[in-house]
Amino acid sequence: MIVRISTEAQYEVPADQVDRLNALDNACVEAVEAGDEAKFHETYDAMLELVRKGAQLEDDDLHGSELILPPPDLSFAEAGETFTGDGLIPD
Repeated sequence: MIVRISTEAQYEVPADQVDRLNALDNACVEAVEAGDEAKFHETYDAMLELVRKGAQLEDDDLHGSELILPPPDLSFAEAGETFTGDGLIPD
């Protein structure tokens, strides 16, 4: 899965990590719904870390992103607008 982190880069996340990525996405939604800002940031940081472990694509690579994550400095208020329902990765 090709994932872009806004303001950063694109990464190829191995197929065997997509379920973990989805679980972290769902956990971000749960933290936002619960109003738990600390848990959200902890979980979103783990999500970013997982993506960054993938292979970073070159700037001139024209692969389309299957998922675009908000920037790493996403505020909790902004997260409330982004991490809703099924999250960024629909189940």
